[in-house]
Amino acid sequence: MLCALMLSVATMALSQVEMRKPDVQQTDAQQASAQLAFARLKTLAGHWKGQAAMGPQHGTSTAPVRVSLRVTSGGDALMHEMVPEGRSDDPSRGDDDPITMLYIDGDRLILTHYCDSGKNRPRMVGTLSPDGKTVKFDFLDVSGGTRYGHMHRAVFTIIDADHHTEDWTYMTPADKPGQAHIDLVRAK
Repeated sequence: MLCALMLSVATMALSQVEMRKPDVQQTDAQQASAQLAFARLKTLAGHWKGQAAMGPQHGTSTAPVRVSLRVTSGGDALMHEMVPEGRSDDPSRGDDDPITMLYIDGDRLILTHYCDSGKNRPRMVGTLSPDGKTVKFDFLDVSGGTRYGHMHRAVFTIIDADHHTEDWTYMTPADKPGQAHIDLVRAK
C-alpha cells in the first residue's frame, strides 16, 4: 500500500515536471526576445539631436533637445540622458535632467526612468515589435510615489542607423496623459 502511494506521488510529481516544460520554453523565448530588443536599442548608442513636440497632444509646444545613449556596465546596461539644447555638457552642472537606464532582468527588458519632475523611479517592461523596429515599454511599477505624476510609457522606433523617434507618456497626478514625441537624428 505504501509503495503504491509513493509510486502514485512520484508519478504525479513527474507529470507536473513534464507540464512545466512549456513554461521553461516560454521563458526562454521571452528571454531571447528581451535580448534581441536590448541589442536593437544598443545600436542607438551615441549622440542625437532633435525636436520634442510636447503637450496633451503632440505639437502643443516644441523644444530642441539632445539625447545621449551610452552602453555601460560591460554591455549590461544602456544609459539614456535627455537635455535641452544649449545646456552645458559639464557633468558637475547638477541640473535635474532625467536619466533612464535600460537593462535585462531575468527574461524581461526593463526601463527605469529616474524622473526629473516626479522625483520618482517608474519601471517599464519592453517588448519588441514583430518587424524589430519598435520597442514599446509599458508601466510595471514605481518607487518614490506618484504625487507629482510619473512617466508611464515609452516607445523607441528605429527608422534607420541615423534616425529614430521616441514617444514618452507622462501621467499627471490626475491620471491625465501628457505626450512627448521626439524626432532625433544622429549628431555628426
